[in-house]
Amino acid sequence: MSDQVLIRGARLYGEGDPVDVLVAHGLIAEIGSIEAAEGTEVVEAAGQVLLPGFVDLHTHLREPGREDAETVETGSAAAALGGYTAVFAMANTDPVADNAVVVEHVWRRGREVGLVDVHPVGAVTVGLNGERLAELGTMAKSVAGVRMFSDDGHCVADPLLMRRALEYSTALDVVIAQHAEEPRLTVGAQAHEGEIASRLGYAGWPASAEESIVARDCLLAGHAGARLHVCHVSTAGTAEVLRWAKDRQRAGTISAEVTPHHLLLTDERLASYDPVNKVNPPLRTGGDAARLRAALAEGVIDCVATDHAPHPVQDKDCEWAVAKPGMLGLQTALSVVTETMVRTGLLDWRGVARVMSERPAEIAGLPDQGRPLLAGEPANLVLVDPDAEWTVRGTELASLAANTPYEGMRLPGVVTLTLLRGRITAREGKIG
Repeated sequence: MSDQVLIRGARLYGEGDPVDVLVAHGLIAEIGSIEAAEGTEVVEAAGQVLLPGFVDLHTHLREPGREDAETVETGSAAAALGGYTAVFAMANTDPVADNAVVVEHVWRRGREVGLVDVHPVGAVTVGLNGERLAELGTMAKSVAGVRMFSDDGHCVADPLLMRRALEYSTALDVVIAQHAEEPRLTVGAQAHEGEIASRLGYAGWPASAEESIVARDCLLAGHAGARLHVCHVSTAGTAEVLRWAKDRQRAGTISAEVTPHHLLLTDERLASYDPVNKVNPPLRTGGDAARLRAALAEGVIDCVATDHAPHPVQDKDCEWAVAKPGMLGLQTALSVVTETMVRTGLLDWRGVARVMSERPAEIAGLPDQGRPLLAGEPANLVLVDPDAEWTVRGTELASLAANTPYEGMRLPGVVTLTLLRGRITAREGKIG
């Protein structure tokens, strides 16, 4: 493979006239009208949009412990095919990533695979049990350089413990990411608390279980002067809490993400009784989804994160009550954002770059990701065909699992090329 790549005729951020982009030695070397030198690999990109590579703050790569669901290798492949150049791997592995040994293992596996930058997320509490702080300092100072900590899948429900975590994080200059769910309000809950859950006989999951924790933690973060990141926002009420918190606190201290599935899917899908639609937090109402889309467009919600959660067939092809929550998301994220945000006029392609690349890189403190498309910048790039469509088939995705809620759906926006530091990691639906 050539060490130079010429992307010919792309529109940067979908704006202006088509230009050529020369990539060499891991950097954007030149932008303009460029003749290809001998040996340069040429990618024809007429009609396509060039963006900075995507950054996902919320993935579950399942390694170590559940390699029957996903591995760092298969998850990285799915990420590269989805246009990602960096992903954050959540701590709910087995063993839990609550110490330097585990986070360094995940980090090294990502380096070995080399398709995306894999950044391990450290646990906030030992064993994710919410009782005692984990070794945050040791993980932050390890070779993995952990920048974000979360007990995702579990809420840090104890307010004193959450306060201590936020206070400690300020000395380490790291982010605490909260899975916002008051557990005493969701005991036995199976679906969004509302008319549909009542009609179908599902135990309800109230919106207030999320909103109350977000309000509490925004106050605690303000008191500690810490950075708080709210995972997978799912309700209109949470968006309003975030708006209130951001208005009263120092800029940049509160951030939040929304998943593609909460932008597009609603609790109406529960009528099928198909556990592929079971997710935590649950799918909410159409009104919630509309408010989340608006909040993302306005910047109240900062970014899109997939919460990519693969499960083997036995954990999904079963009764709803015992099925594991979670959905695949890495390869479909760009398409869902295209459908919900671009085609509706809520975001242009520069806005897509903001919510899928620039803001998540800023939140996590990644200096070489989410960079502007300028000569001299790192060549972490994704090329998108905005007019192409594809039909989602779970068995054709790179993940070991197939639990996609978009099975059979025809979605717009196709990733045609991904480059990590100038090296092609995915092209036309294939790795490398």
